[in-house]
Amino acid sequence: MDSDILQHWARARAEELPGAYADQPFGPEVDVFRVRERMFMALSLSTGAATVTLKAAPEDAEALRAAFPAIIPGYHMNKRHWITLRPDGSLEQDLVQELVTEAYRLVVAGLPRTRRPVDPEIFGRI
Repeated sequence: MDSDILQHWARARAEELPGAYADQPFGPEVDVFRVRERMFMALSLSTGAATVTLKAAPEDAEALRAAFPAIIPGYHMNKRHWITLRPDGSLEQDLVQELVTEAYRLVVAGLPRTRRPVDPEIFGRI
């Protein structure tokens, strides 16, 4: 898998999510995706390859890291709550898109109800 494809899959999914937008608070080499000012994903070239860093529930992050060699602790992030996807060819598009959606749902669930663009309990699950 080309590293650009991994980021393309993640970016395409994030751009579909209600209220999501990208900015570059760390400079032009990192695209940060947010919902209501809260980060759920970063696309970066900082490790030498185009990686995707996502918010994750701690128990999910641990299981994903155990199951997939291409998923490592979040690069330059809290290792318990973030994962980084590396482009080694082992990750399928559906998994990448679901991980982006789950990262978004986690952040939305932490927002006050009046600021949520979707209901995180059902969004993307039906």
